[in-house]
Amino acid sequence: MSDATDTGPVLAADGTPLKRSLNRALRRQKMRALMLIAPLLLFVLVTFIAPIVDMLWRSVENQIVSETLPRTTKALADYDAKSNELPRDAVFEAAYYDIFIAAEAKLHTRLGSRLNYEMTGASSLFRKSGRGLDDIGEVYQKQFKKLDKNWDEAEPWAQLMGDPDWLSAQADWQKGQKQPTFKLRDGIVDVLPITADQYRTFALFQQTDEGKSPLNEEPWTAVHTALYQDLAAHDLSGYTGPQAEMLKAADALVDSPDFKTVDFKETFGDIDKDWLTPEIWHTIKIYSPNFTSGYFLNAVDMEKTPDGAGFRDEDERIYGLLFKRTMFMSMVITISCILLAYPISYLLSTLPARTSNLLMILVLLPFWTSLLVRTSAWKVMLQQQGVINDVLVWLGLVADDARLTMINNQFGTIVAMTHILLPFMILPMYSVMSTIPTTYVRAAKSLGATNWTTFWRVYFPQSVPGIGAGSILVFILSIGYYITPEIVGGTTGTFISNRIAYHISSSLNWGLAAALGTILLAVVLLLYWAYDKIVGIDNVKLGG
Repeated sequence: MSDATDTGPVLAADGTPLKRSLNRALRRQKMRALMLIAPLLLFVLVTFIAPIVDMLWRSVENQIVSETLPRTTKALADYDAKSNELPRDAVFEAAYYDIFIAAEAKLHTRLGSRLNYEMTGASSLFRKSGRGLDDIGEVYQKQFKKLDKNWDEAEPWAQLMGDPDWLSAQADWQKGQKQPTFKLRDGIVDVLPITADQYRTFALFQQTDEGKSPLNEEPWTAVHTALYQDLAAHDLSGYTGPQAEMLKAADALVDSPDFKTVDFKETFGDIDKDWLTPEIWHTIKIYSPNFTSGYFLNAVDMEKTPDGAGFRDEDERIYGLLFKRTMFMSMVITISCILLAYPISYLLSTLPARTSNLLMILVLLPFWTSLLVRTSAWKVMLQQQGVINDVLVWLGLVADDARLTMINNQFGTIVAMTHILLPFMILPMYSVMSTIPTTYVRAAKSLGATNWTTFWRVYFPQSVPGIGAGSILVFILSIGYYITPEIVGGTTGTFISNRIAYHISSSLNWGLAAALGTILLAVVLLLYWAYDKIVGIDNVKLGG
């Protein structure tokens, strides 16, 4: 017998090390398991995770200001938003070009709507400015056109600004083909920097947004404004490039005392006097970053100011009240459901199966009726001329001229939502109670316990998991309801969810709606955490 010990690895049947073979088999099993649950994971990702991420993004995203007013936000970088003075003239010049381009792209109204959330009247201000800023460029356009009609033609401008290779390629372009991307002529930026920037924006817009050729489209009036500024600031006597004679003649015209000019700040004031107030510039400055906390501040009745965050005026604070009302009424609805559902669930769990099944059908019957119909029925029953008031008057419990007000208030919301959510409390309770052995109750009674002691010391503790499951379900459902409070709640019975729905569908302030939804989600998670710490989520059961 050999004393030698084999210290080599244990091999599988195919000759590979057993450890490696086992690891490979485990990986295959994990991959198969992953493939089986992949559709569910994808469904959860698309329908649950992605909307939450999108909501969080919308609640802080603010790129529309910086993207629509890039020159203005840059010019406002050194502006003191705490001052009560207007910004320098360069800011008005930058705003002219930004708003003009935004108006051509039809983005100025979206920007106005965004800033209108922070400053009332901003929407109409930008709408009027989009129409009125053409007047500035038309002053220069008419004078250049009177000097030489080529200044109002497309081709001379293209020859002046465009690269020769691009001109040749663009001339061969046919509709339906992809256009050659516009390219500025070498050196033109040094000669006419502002004009080159504006014409390039115009040309690219015509190609990408309008699908038209810059060789066939007259430049914007803002390009003529830029031309005046470049001619006034630079000496073009030594220019020898394309359209040299036309450009030098225009340079001489600008230098003449008869040339008419326009002041940017004065024209903005003529369009709307609000442009000459610091408030609009403070708002643009404050909301110029790509990300903002403004939506969340608004959601807690605060606002961004030049001095930092501050509370709104007392008469403008509504969201704090709505959050408190939502939490309070949801708790009352949950407690009401517990009080009503517990005896029903107990009865269902103790009756014979045939009778229990019949009663269960009655419990489930509301699920087969439209939510809108059920809510409308309560509106009919609870109104002052409704069924309940008529019965009370007939019984003599209430005078005809003193009918109860049970609708369009908190009471109406609580009654209607308790009825709607009651099955969601009964089902978890019943599923738990049906699993409680009856022998425990009989054993307690046989040992001398009273009915109350038997219930409180033996039966009730075993039914608590069902109460917990039903409470979480009803509470979370109730804080998110908005149809029922909208119909029967009036002004004092609506929830925060009604305001979220309003901002999504009516005011289109999706950022504020996302911030309110995020706060509501955080409150639910906080309450869930508190419930876990106090009761223990492991004690929540749906039966078994």
